[in-house]
This record gives sequence, structure tokens and C-alpha cells, in this order.
Amino acid sequence: MPAMSARWIIHLDIDAFFASVEELLRPELAGQPIIVGGPPEHRGVVASASYAARRFGVRSAMPTAQALRLCPQAVLLPPRHGLYQEYSERVMSILHEYTPLVEQVSIDEAFMDVTGCERRWGEPLALAAGIQRRIEEEIGLSVSLGIAGNKLVAKIASDYGKPHGLVLVPHGEEAAFLAPLDIERLWGAGRVTSRKLRAAGIRTIGDLARLPRAQVEGWLGNFGVELWLHAQGIDHRPVVPDAGDPRTVSHEETFPQDIADPIFLDAELLRLSEKVGARLRRYGLQGRTVFIKIRYGDFHTITRQATLEEPTDIDGEIYRHARRLWEQAWERGRPVRLLGVGMQQLRTAGWQLSLLPAEEETLRRRQRALYQAVDSIRQRFGEKALRRARLLRRPRG
Repeated sequence: MPAMSARWIIHLDIDAFFASVEELLRPELAGQPIIVGGPPEHRGVVASASYAARRFGVRSAMPTAQALRLCPQAVLLPPRHGLYQEYSERVMSILHEYTPLVEQVSIDEAFMDVTGCERRWGEPLALAAGIQRRIEEEIGLSVSLGIAGNKLVAKIASDYGKPHGLVLVPHGEEAAFLAPLDIERLWGAGRVTSRKLRAAGIRTIGDLARLPRAQVEGWLGNFGVELWLHAQGIDHRPVVPDAGDPRTVSHEETFPQDIADPIFLDAELLRLSEKVGARLRRYGLQGRTVFIKIRYGDFHTITRQATLEEPTDIDGEIYRHARRLWEQAWERGRPVRLLGVGMQQLRTAGWQLSLLPAEEETLRRRQRALYQAVDSIRQRFGEKALRRARLLRRPRG
């Protein structure tokens, strides 16, 4: 049995993420083939496909027109990236409850290093099963998890078990687990490399692992050495936390159509400010410089920033300064393609040595306590559990 200090990595992947969110919010679509992507007449591509659609050969990044030829009965839905981001953040917030060593590698997948967590959360398989169950019960999404001694094998294990998989590869059995799998499953073996290896008679990961290292290096150079080590199940890369000390915290939204409605854009500015404030509080940070980003329909982009007297993580203060910058920068009536809000000059949150009057200092402390309570409710019940009245109905242009 491996020592308690042996490394354990979990890779989590949300199954058919965008399509699953759409199915969750529209139960009448349950079981139907769903394609989330751009319209075929605008050369759109598939962003996500439900497993019912995948059975017809539909895949992510495939042109939407091709996907609809393969599955003409599919329900085609436009992407709603802001919505998917909200669900992604809810999933990731659950992972951070178990370990600070969480590396989010995309909107729908992340690595966790749970080494040494056994005493609090149980053995890795039980821990992963608990995470899978919580996400399904609290959020309504299906996830697949792979557990192994390194990132490479954990990633392949989660993919191997999809959908709703839970696969553990014991220490010392990495190469045996990988050996029968198609060479295309090996991390780093892209389409061109896989074709070259298959031409040489290498069809499985085990075929590659059994070759002399020098032979693979002669074919592919230093990259070949890395690929050969991966075929042995060897990967020393650490999990790099994504919530350490970022230099900038920001959120931006690209609209499905250019928008010039000042009421909508002002509400969007408030919504983005709330997201920035929530992330600052989650990271335990405050920012002193507020900035906004505006991109017009012709892709002309401008940014404006302002430095505050006191660092903040309060949504209302971020919005107030962002709105002032917006009023100075926006060419009123000119349609906007993208809007962003962010904070720079970050520091660890705290109110020491404040130069504010006592009454204002007390108010800010109370505001921060209120926002932290709101953050807690939203993390548990979703972003829409508590919303400002003006954000309940926002005109869409």
C-alpha cells in the first residue's frame, strides 16, 4: 500500500458542459440531441454537444452545418457564455472547499492535488465520489473524475470513464492502465503525431511504451522523449493553484449582437462590477485601480482606468468608479461589442491603517460583511439566488 505521503491527483471534467447546462434549465430537452454553437449560415462551429448528439458523430469544434447534416433532428442553441461561467464558478468553488491546490485549466475542467487530505476527507476514491455527488445534488450537473498519482494519468482516467465516470488508477499501475488505450488518447499525441506513429505500426500507448527510448527520440527528438515517458505513465508536473495572487481580476462580456442601449449597458457594468468584487473577496484581495474595457462593433478597443484613494473589494465602489470612467469614455449611441471591468494594484484584504473617518470605516466593514454573506448564499444556491432588482430584467438591445 502506498505511503500516506504518496501524491494523489484528481482531474474533474464536466460532462458535455454547455449542453448539460441548457438541458438542466430546459427539462423538456432531456434526452434529446442538443448542439450548442453558432448558426451554420455564419460559419458557426459546435461549442458543445450532448451525448445524444455525439452518438451521431457530432463533436466540438465541428462546423455547425456539418453537425446538422449528421444529426438534422438536433436542437441548435446559441452559446450563453455568461451563464456557463456562473455554473463553472459554482463547481470550482466546491473544489476549493476540499483543497487550496486547485488548477482550473478550462471552463469545464480542473486538477486537484488532494495529497494528505485522507484524515479529513477520506481516501481519494471516497473523496472524489463525494465531490461528484455534491455537484450533482447541489448544482444538477454530471461530472467525471479520474484519480491517479499524476496529472497525465488522472486526465486520461477521467476521459476514459465518461460520462459520469469515477476511475482510480492505483500507484504502480499507471503503465498497465494506459497500455491498451489507443495512441490518440495519450496527452501530447495530436493528430499529426498519431498519424505518424500509426504509420510506424504503433496503435496503442503500450506499443509506444515498449519501444526503446532512443528509437522514439530518433523519430521525434526531445518531444519524443516526453511522449515516451508519458506512455510509461510518468509525469512530474505539479498542480499549480489558479487562485494564488493574480495581478489583475477582471470580467468581460462579448454580446451576441452589438448593443447601444444605455440602460442595458449600465446594468451590464453593474453586473460585471459585482463579479469582480466577488472574485476579489474569494481570493482575499482588494484593488486600488479600477479599469474598464470597451470594444465597439468595428473591433476598435479602448481602456480607461482610475486609481482610488483606498483599496476596495466592495461591488458598489467598483461600480461607481467604473461608471464614471464609462461616462467619460463611451461615445453615446455607438454600438458596443464587448464590455469589461477589472481591478489592478492588488493587495491582501484588510483595513489596517485606514485614513477614512470612523463612520465611513464602520460602514465599509458592514458592507463587506453583507457582501460576504451574499457570496456565501450564491456559492451554495447559484448566482441568481440573490440579485439586485435592476438586474432582474435587463433589456437585450
